[in-house]
Amino acid sequence: MTILVIAEHDNASLKASTFNTVAAASKIGGDVHVLVAGLGCDAVAQAAAKIAGVSKVRVADAAVYKDQLAENLTALILANISGYTHVLAPATAFGKNFMPRVAALLDASQVSDIVAVESADTFVRPIYAGNALATVQTPDAVKVVTVRTAAFDAAAAEGGAGVVEALSAAADSGLSKLLGREIASSSRPELGSARVVVSGGRGFGSSESYHGLLEPLADKLGAALGASRAAVDAGYAPNDYQVGQTGKVVAPELYFAIGISGAIQHLAGMKDSKIIVAINKDADSPIFQIADYGLVGDLFDIVPKLTAAL
Repeated sequence: MTILVIAEHDNASLKASTFNTVAAASKIGGDVHVLVAGLGCDAVAQAAAKIAGVSKVRVADAAVYKDQLAENLTALILANISGYTHVLAPATAFGKNFMPRVAALLDASQVSDIVAVESADTFVRPIYAGNALATVQTPDAVKVVTVRTAAFDAAAAEGGAGVVEALSAAADSGLSKLLGREIASSSRPELGSARVVVSGGRGFGSSESYHGLLEPLADKLGAALGASRAAVDAGYAPNDYQVGQTGKVVAPELYFAIGISGAIQHLAGMKDSKIIVAINKDADSPIFQIADYGLVGDLFDIVPKLTAAL
């Protein structure tokens, strides 16, 4: 078996999701190859070659792949699919953009958002907002799989000695073009890969309270900020802070759920966290059912005291 992992990157460095996807590929067994498509991405290719478990890195360095548009990236994958039994990508916005297209053109059934590998053709994925796990077997000649990165520990960034091989670029499909990209910048860790996440919910009552109380706590913990959908919908936090079924799935070492009741949609995005700390004035909130530590009380009193004690 030979597995092709599609690297997520920004043409300068690999995204953390790539390391988790390589780890999932290693559990399947066989050789693991990484495809890097971009412009001026040699540093990315060299970093990919050092990942533990990677035997080959295939690089397509051309202007047509600068923005990693779904149509062009799909054409590249299909042109080089011969010999591969699996194609894996992270189940992030990046992977979701092109993997269904790859599956359709291969006439394969995509297995999405896997959280475990049972065998080369059998995978486990969550269904019903994470309330049940389905074991899925696929008979397709090429298995098209997206990986829930929070479910797999990242592969080591060092220790590999992959061979780097150049690929020829295909012509631009001309079907789409990138008009612009607005990227949120923050000095805090990225939400999807942070070791500690501090999330707030509707209980804060306003954007001023959310930022005024949570930012000092997050700064002391070196944490990323998160939010429930209710908090995002109310305008307390931006969309990219949302944790949950329709937001980001995280599994940090420590997760604070403050002023969050614990709706099932939110739990689907954070219940795999190693340690969960809940703060809520309602002792019957569902969040306490999965919390390792719970504080029943007024968050406006507890959070400042917690921040001051750190």
